[in-house]
Amino acid sequence: MLRGAGAIAIALPWLEIMGPERPARAQPAPARRFLAVYTPGGTLIDRWRPTGTETSFTLGPILAPLAPVQDRLLVVDGLDMKSARGEQHQSGIIAWLTGTDQMTTSTGYARGPSIDQVIASRISAGQKAKASVQLAVRWGTGKSHGLMSPMNIVNFEDTATHNPIPPRLDPVETFTELFGTLNPGASNDAALRLARKRSILDFVDRRYAAVSARLGAADKQKIDQHLTKIREIEQSLGSTPAATSACRAPTRVDTSDYDPSAGLNSDDAGSIADSSTDAAIPKVGKLMTDMLVMALACDITAVGTLQWSDTEAKHTLPWLNLTEHHHFYQEMGGFRPAECELIYTWYSEQHLYLLQEMAKVDMGGHSLLDESVVFFGSEISDPPTHRKTDMPFLLAGGGGGLRTGRWVRYPSLPHNNLLVSILNLFGDPRTTFGLREYCTGPLTNLT
Repeated sequence: MLRGAGAIAIALPWLEIMGPERPARAQPAPARRFLAVYTPGGTLIDRWRPTGTETSFTLGPILAPLAPVQDRLLVVDGLDMKSARGEQHQSGIIAWLTGTDQMTTSTGYARGPSIDQVIASRISAGQKAKASVQLAVRWGTGKSHGLMSPMNIVNFEDTATHNPIPPRLDPVETFTELFGTLNPGASNDAALRLARKRSILDFVDRRYAAVSARLGAADKQKIDQHLTKIREIEQSLGSTPAATSACRAPTRVDTSDYDPSAGLNSDDAGSIADSSTDAAIPKVGKLMTDMLVMALACDITAVGTLQWSDTEAKHTLPWLNLTEHHHFYQEMGGFRPAECELIYTWYSEQHLYLLQEMAKVDMGGHSLLDESVVFFGSEISDPPTHRKTDMPFLLAGGGGGLRTGRWVRYPSLPHNNLLVSILNLFGDPRTTFGLREYCTGPLTNLT
């Protein structure tokens, strides 16, 4: 390979200077996109957990909808969220991506940044129109006005207090902001057009000059012929418009029956029922998912998060024929495992849709899912006890050499180990993250 700026590289023909082949395992390229998806209320771990072996397993009933993409999943089992200290729900959503406990003073919300913002600072901030995109569906429920579970993302600035970044709640405003013009990220269009006019050879010229000085006559002739052919192909392609593009605005749907601010200003300690808004959750969630996928595909951002409700989850689910709110089935009305399983299984169906949409996007010989890491999680593991052991974590994608199609189990290790491992997939070399007393180093057996 002849490598140039950024991720640009040109495959070279076999040259004499390369000598005899040596068997070696190529170092995987760092992951290029990150998504974190939150669902409230944990799971039913015995109905979630697969059966079988690491590479030959059957998904549990709750994860069963994901069977069509099982080969793209890494089921991570046996991790404890030991860094979650504080209010039973809020501490969990804080710790999930930060690996820190809940602060009880006015100086901040968490003790450190969340991994999505660390990743954004590495691959997105200053390079994309948006450093990161945070979306939420039916976010404010109950008397907390959404403050019970602000989006579990905190500012990366080490000198600032680590406070939440509020998510985008309004699907119409979000669509307009991200896709309001025919050219998403229009502020960068001029630079992008100029960059596209440059030959790929322009990005590797210095490396070629260094290599050329070391080549013999035969090798030099061969590589010159090879690069000349690349230039000819580029010129022929440049005169023909591309037939398809990965970047396209999502299909808009009518969301006039959905109130994104429902529940945000209420002092009601029970459910904040809004029958029209609650009934619209599935279609709004699908639109939010589509916008998130296209924000990645259009290079508007490289980092995003989606939060399905807040941790109280006091909205009804009429499309599942459930008349009470989710939190009622978790504990307020007594633990109702049958209803909870129905809800958790529906969330798995939404995860399936996300992953299949990402797999459809052609990023130039590979899919958007191939170059991404998707992290699914919750703030607790067990609804009635609020326990945070055996957390229901899933990874998906192929970025950074993540080896999927497996179910890996760990002996009650801290989940901070998983957070630092995710950072490693993006080329971050650190060996600890979050509260050090709850991190013993990266997990083994992820790549």
